[in-house]
Parts: sequence; structure tokens; C-alpha cells
Amino acid sequence: MLQKLDIVKLNVKDVLIVPDFPGKHQAAFAKRFPGARIYSLHEEGASQSQLWRSKAFRSWNSLFRGDVTSSMATYLKTGNFDLPNNSVDLVFSNLLLQDLPDPKHFLQECWRVLREGGLIAFSYLGPDTGKELRAMDSGVLKLKNLLSPWDMHDMGDALMAERFSDPVMDMEYLTLDYEKPQLLLADICALKLTHSAQLDPTEMANLPQKLSLELVYGHAWALGKHLAQAKDHVAYIDPNQIGRKTRRDSA
Repeated sequence: MLQKLDIVKLNVKDVLIVPDFPGKHQAAFAKRFPGARIYSLHEEGASQSQLWRSKAFRSWNSLFRGDVTSSMATYLKTGNFDLPNNSVDLVFSNLLLQDLPDPKHFLQECWRVLREGGLIAFSYLGPDTGKELRAMDSGVLKLKNLLSPWDMHDMGDALMAERFSDPVMDMEYLTLDYEKPQLLLADICALKLTHSAQLDPTEMANLPQKLSLELVYGHAWALGKHLAQAKDHVAYIDPNQIGRKTRRDSA
């Protein structure tokens, strides 16, 4: 994700990281964009030592940049970022969209907080993630589908529908190999692919030794935020968008 940002040119003054795992992305962005203010939504489930290190890092950097942090739980409850409109230049979201029941609303929130010319960059797990598990007997493991089953074409269409410009999408497969079924089961639970982690030894032995991850990447620009948006096939234009050309302008 960080390497993919190398292909874009962006003047960043304010960054929203959603989610942060925990504080790791924040440290990377503090180095990449010195002086930028960082807003991060930290992921739940981190260890106390991780949270302490992240809090210490944020406190130190807040002395100089005014970094702000809040909890992912707050966003998941309200569906809103605690930020004003047009307040950040970059929204960076790593492995979140597959866990959201309504990714469209997430895109709308990103559009709201991004400034004109801002960038959204994201990754998420695509619908082929864990395909080996679906080939098993359904009675062995109580599987559940990703909340967002969008492939990269669905996401590209959604970005265009929400007025983002020049979306770029790509995808890759990663295959994880496991020596022990306990390790596979732990990852299945961490990826929220199952309702239950309780298996007897016989069922455990029937688990596959591989797990495929479909990783979808994308970015798009917030351009034309101040232009009129059509409603019911009628374009409404703010009078402030209408310029009056004078003779001096024409000269």
C-alpha cells in the first residue's frame, strides 16, 4: 500500500488513516509526510503494549503537528468520521472495506472529508478470499461471507458513481501455506471468515493446508467537488460558481 503511493504526486497537509494497526501506519506517514497532521482511527484488539507504544508516539508527535486519534469502534457505530468537510488531502484505508456492510457509505464519507484534488487509497479482501474453505463440507466449518463481496470491477463502478475521478484498480492473489491446522484456524478467525472456532480433532484434520487471499487495491481522486451535481436529471448550479467576464478579463 505504501509503495503504491510512490506512483502519485500529492501535496499532503492532512492525512486520515482508517484503520491504523495500531500506530504502524501513523509512524510510516509521519516519516513520509513530515509536518503533515495525521488523523488515525486505531483498530480494536491490539495488545496493551502496542497501544501504549502507539499512544506514546502520538503524544510526542502531537506536540509538533497536532495529530488526532480516535477509535474504529466509534466510526463503526456512527458511520461518520469526526472531521469537517474538505479537511484532508489523503484517505488511506488498508484492509477495511470487506468488513463494512455498506462500502458505498464509506466512499461517501471519504468524498466528504477529502479536499479538492485529494486522494483515496485503499485495499480490501476480495470475494475469492478463502475459496479453499468453501470447497469443504459445510458441516465442518461454519463459514460466513465477507460483508462486502465486491470485486475490483464493482468497486471501480462504485467510485465513479460517487463522483471520484480516474479510479485505478488492480488485484493479486496471495497463497498462505500452513504446517499446522491450528495456525490456519487462527487466521480464518482473524479474517472473520467463520462464525465459530470450535472444531474437534477430526474436523481439524480435514482443514486445507492452504488459504488464498484475494487482495484488491485501488485509488481515485476527488476532483470537481465544487461543480454542480445533477439531481433528477436537472443540474443545480451555485451562483458563486458563475463568474462574470469583464472587458479586462477578455483583454
